[in-house]
Amino acid sequence: MNPYVLTILLSSLGLGTVLTFASSHWLLAWMGLEINTLAIIPIMAQQHHPRAIEATTKYFLTQATAAAMILFASTTNAWLMGEWEIHQLSHPLATTTVMLALALKLGLAPVHFWLPEVLQGLELTTGLILSTWQKLAPFALMIQVAPTINSSLLVAIGLLSTLVGGWGGLNQTQLRKILAYSSIAHLGWMVLILQFAPSLTLLSLSLYIIMTSSAFLTLKTNNALTINTLATSWTKSPTLAALAALVLLSLGGLPPLSGFMPKWLILQELTKQGLPLSATLAAMTALLSLYFYLRLCYALTLTIYPNTLTATAPWRLNFTMITLPLSTITILALGLLPLTPAVTAMLAL
Repeated sequence: MNPYVLTILLSSLGLGTVLTFASSHWLLAWMGLEINTLAIIPIMAQQHHPRAIEATTKYFLTQATAAAMILFASTTNAWLMGEWEIHQLSHPLATTTVMLALALKLGLAPVHFWLPEVLQGLELTTGLILSTWQKLAPFALMIQVAPTINSSLLVAIGLLSTLVGGWGGLNQTQLRKILAYSSIAHLGWMVLILQFAPSLTLLSLSLYIIMTSSAFLTLKTNNALTINTLATSWTKSPTLAALAALVLLSLGGLPPLSGFMPKWLILQELTKQGLPLSATLAAMTALLSLYFYLRLCYALTLTIYPNTLTATAPWRLNFTMITLPLSTITILALGLLPLTPAVTAMLAL
């Protein structure tokens, strides 16, 4: 893609998200979401491959449907209650419709079916943008409307997403689909605590973006798209393979890695709010996700790929990829747990 065109598209992507962040009126927020969607579509379709075009079409249709639902809900609220402000969303029909529309935009269960299929058709860099940056604008709206939404609906969507995210990734061999189901599960944890502690949702979202960025950049460096190709990556870069395994365990939420922090604090907050059953179910669904992360770690570090080549080692070419972002994000994805007391003190302010 022409670098000038790419610059314009990425600038529009940033503009759409910032516009949604800054808006207090539903029409302005809707415009931001639309700019965001229209800016990423050419980036997704730049490969000119049938799979990429199919993924782009599916993404466009789902995002357009969600945007139409948001417009319908905000218009309904303005008609019945006379308010266009995001914070003044008060009619039950409007709040439920907006919640379902934002769930569709994010890929939360039960409207998650598009996300693994779309992510599977994209290259890893575009998949990274879709899994991280594209979640910010809908989440900003969801945090603003969360106080008016029925808490039972939020808890149900959160638990269902953690269950679907863990269950769906069990039988996958494609790494992009596994990361898509991982995304669904993490978003479920964020929605679960959204109404009780929005600051914890923001903490979980920040750590999710750090860990997912590290996972995507690691896969891109290794040029791995399936579990089989992942099993060969240790011969190219043993250090990166060991760190990748730790990043996957961090995504699974194992101590003493960074990914344990949000799960720990969320389960603690749910128990304080008198929801021990929800906390237990969420912890049990996390075990499903942990299984497929462990499966990836096993393929990455404990198996030798059945290599039938006569050569003893692959060619060692000069490495040209910039590794500073990967190294920085990987350190953050692995080592933030000791900062938990400082984070809890900041959240208490």
